[in-house]
Amino acid sequence: MFGKYHNHAAIRKYIIMFGSMFNDIDVVRFNTSGAAVQSIRVPIAYGPKEKFLARLNQDPNLNRQVATQLPRLAFEITDMTYSPQRGLNKLQKNTAISTNNNASASQFTPVPYDINISLYGMFANNEDAVQVVEQILPYFRPEFTHSLKLVKETGHYYDIPTVLQGMSIEDSYEADFQTRRAIIYTFNFTVKGYIFGPVSNKGIIKRTTIDIGIPNETFKPSAAETPESRIKLTAGVKGDGTPTTDSSESIPYSDVNANSTFGYAFDRIDFFDGIDD
Repeated sequence: MFGKYHNHAAIRKYIIMFGSMFNDIDVVRFNTSGAAVQSIRVPIAYGPKEKFLARLNQDPNLNRQVATQLPRLAFEITDMTYSPQRGLNKLQKNTAISTNNNASASQFTPVPYDINISLYGMFANNEDAVQVVEQILPYFRPEFTHSLKLVKETGHYYDIPTVLQGMSIEDSYEADFQTRRAIIYTFNFTVKGYIFGPVSNKGIIKRTTIDIGIPNETFKPSAAETPESRIKLTAGVKGDGTPTTDSSESIPYSDVNANSTFGYAFDRIDFFDGIDD
């Protein structure tokens, strides 16, 4: 609709960021003497909890080991809402050096969105559940912040907080011996992210020239036929790459590129008759 395709995969990066926070949680089983006898890495996957609960019920003989089924973590995006409190000036642009030395990359400020994500913990017993809960809650007070490079073309990093909004508990056990018990902990998080528009690449201005003269007798805007002064503003870079404000020390302005650290060389020529480049 807007004429230019772009895809920065920001939402995908938020999903990977969120899942990576919970992909190394373990549950340890102890014997009656208190010695650890089993350690289980809790698997995590993207998807609604209903899908995983349906898989649990596909074992009518109840002869599989619990460790192959539970505990398990799952998460999904529930909704996304615009966040006006974090909005920036719509006309402001972020700039960066592009891969082209004669152009700079620019992008309008991103649009802030709150991405609500639910994390489901499914357990066969309360001991496993509380172990996982105590490995999650201490890190959220109530947020945990990651620094992500969300747009490859600009290379800018953004701090993305993940805020824990609350937790609820559900126990589906109804005293039916043929029903698999599943204790479900639901953690509600909000990822304060951004959605980005396209990146534009535009050429850089290396020199500007302004002629100053007396306007014609009609006082209509027009180019001065006999300029009184000429002002030149040029990007100034020495041969060793350091910036300068003296044009006589600078390399030719045509050799200055978008990656250069330059100064502003100001030259003024007064009361001349001819116009030369």
